[in-house]
Amino acid sequence: MTARIQVGGLQIAEQLWHLIDSEVCPNTGISSAEFWASFEDIVTQFAPVNMKLLEKREQLQKQIDQWHTANSATNFNPTQYKVFLSDIGYLVPEGDAFQVSTENVDHEIAAQAGPQLVVPVKNARFALNAANARWGSLYDALYGTDAISELDGAERTKQYNPVRGSKVIAFAKQHLDTAAPLVTGSHADAVSYFIEADILQVQLAGGDITTLAEAEKFVGYQGQVDKPSAILLVNNGLHIEIQIDPNSVVGASDNAGVKDLLVEAAVTTIMDCEDSVAAVDAEDKVEVYRNWLGLMNGTLSASLIKNGKEIVRQLNDDRVYKATKGQTVTLPGRSLLFVRNVGHLMTIDAVLDKEGNEVPEGLLDGMVTVLAAIHDIKGNNNGRSNSRKGSVNIVKPKMHGPEEVQFTCDLFAAIEDALKLARNTIKVGIMDEERRTTLNLKECIRVAQERVVFINTGFLDRTGDELHTSMLAGAFVPKSVMKQQKWIGAYEDWNVDIGLECGLQGRAQIGKGMWPMPDEMASMLEQKLSHPKAGANTAWVPSPNGAVLHSTHYHQINVGQVQQQIKQRKRASIDDLLTIPLLEEGTNLTNEQITFELENNAQGILGYVVRWIDQGVGCSKVPDINNVGLMEDRATLRISSQYLTNWLEHGLCTEEQVLAALKKMAAVVDSQNSGDPQYINMAPNFDGIAFKAASDLIFKGKTQPSGYTEPLLHAYRIKAKAS
Repeated sequence: MTARIQVGGLQIAEQLWHLIDSEVCPNTGISSAEFWASFEDIVTQFAPVNMKLLEKREQLQKQIDQWHTANSATNFNPTQYKVFLSDIGYLVPEGDAFQVSTENVDHEIAAQAGPQLVVPVKNARFALNAANARWGSLYDALYGTDAISELDGAERTKQYNPVRGSKVIAFAKQHLDTAAPLVTGSHADAVSYFIEADILQVQLAGGDITTLAEAEKFVGYQGQVDKPSAILLVNNGLHIEIQIDPNSVVGASDNAGVKDLLVEAAVTTIMDCEDSVAAVDAEDKVEVYRNWLGLMNGTLSASLIKNGKEIVRQLNDDRVYKATKGQTVTLPGRSLLFVRNVGHLMTIDAVLDKEGNEVPEGLLDGMVTVLAAIHDIKGNNNGRSNSRKGSVNIVKPKMHGPEEVQFTCDLFAAIEDALKLARNTIKVGIMDEERRTTLNLKECIRVAQERVVFINTGFLDRTGDELHTSMLAGAFVPKSVMKQQKWIGAYEDWNVDIGLECGLQGRAQIGKGMWPMPDEMASMLEQKLSHPKAGANTAWVPSPNGAVLHSTHYHQINVGQVQQQIKQRKRASIDDLLTIPLLEEGTNLTNEQITFELENNAQGILGYVVRWIDQGVGCSKVPDINNVGLMEDRATLRISSQYLTNWLEHGLCTEEQVLAALKKMAAVVDSQNSGDPQYINMAPNFDGIAFKAASDLIFKGKTQPSGYTEPLLHAYRIKAKAS
């Protein structure tokens, strides 16, 4: 039983009470007693509204199910369907044009286009790595990944391979030529860099001296003017530091003594309390909140053993450079941190209300994460500030339509009042990953127009919601061809179109989704250029190396210019958005196609769920059916489980076939995890908690609220922890 402390009408888990009382509240101006009294008022006011919003989701889903039952796919009428969605309030009327008015937006959000990391804040080491990924070594990211081919003697070896190193250097010098070209020649021809009369000078092989084609791209330096140890450049708002050390292994082989390019990479990071985190009780939530507090007060640290030595990681300091006219330039050493609270669905037993019911987890997340952020606002951050505008940037996921966005804004206002913060201190990021939010995105932004700092698209959750919402419409096309369907292109364009139309340019981020293969960096370099080209000023990457490499795309593309061009195009079609991606009438999939889809989805489900349930790992690199490592979280789980539920519903497969696929893939997953001493095998008995959870996600998928996986995952994780 959880030990609890009674405060007013609330029963608070003892460890959470102590965290708030002795660690979070001091130096915030808010006492523990004030905090819990205010939180009880918020629970009393908002919990019933929260419940009604969830009930409306279910009511709308029932009406949609009934409509599809009465209107089979063979006589589907798109016009009637759209009218029906309007009649039931799923599709709301579009209002007049407006422009968002968010104030005190951090520079990283409003003005800098660049990569974004999403990391589980429950893992202190991951959180620190991500926060410090504001700056990263381009040489290391190239040398240590497949971004550089291993052909022609350029293999990755334990000792430095000069052949591979030369390929890295050639890439980096070409990157410099793109970001900060010289008047004549190439950075590859440089033999020295020096500053004269506040101008960067570059001596080339052969003796000629040149400078930058655009002098303003030189920002500052470290060291001496005649022999700088670092040169700071800027392009499209992102910085590059040329590091010079002719005595280093790499620098000794470079004509100009350049040993590395330190690049500004993960400009922003989402510290996640939600999809990538397995937090099911007070113990887990205290770990989450304590790490977020450490990020806000600048004290978070984590130790690890590397090569037999203990390494302690902590937040990086800011970077300081000498600038022109004897001045200095200071740049943030850390990524600007958002925090992603949980959505409206789940409750948590960390606090019980006066009736003994679990409180909505989103209410608790809001209060605690904002209280912790007061340390940053007040400067209690150990010299490692986060928001320089005094804002708290919260990403709020899984909101369905304008009413739920309004609920979040009302909640944030109540939290501001409770914690003595100015109105609109708390900013909101709207995740455009639910169908009702997509269709009504303009109105969602309208109700948050004084707070919004972020919108994004996400293929996985968006497809999961598409599957569940239209579950009874018919059988969906295979997952392998979903990205070729009409609705997905419209969705990606619509998000940017609406965001720009509502004035987000210069005030907020318009983001794109995750690159899912952290080991496939060459492919990422090739393909993820499409995100800035699509008008997104941020996009998710799976690792600090991914952020470093993706940063090169923002030097090639000026997103602001792209957005200006996009403003002139016709808005994406809502009719395309409403096109349900069903198998065409008369399409017969082969047994081989069906088996592949069943086994591919089953393997992905099991590979993720077994770690979630047995080890409490909320996000990890999971080998797929072809042993390619994919970043998996609850969004990937939602789409995979809802797919199999849909195919079962429409007779493309049987329960026996699905169960056979699960059992076959359980053995595969066991084999893939054979090197993990903590791993618990699922085969050959198939009677473990994790296997049962994975099965229920499919066979009970139709009745899960919005197709979400959290209710079952939490229930089974609690059972696993108890055992």
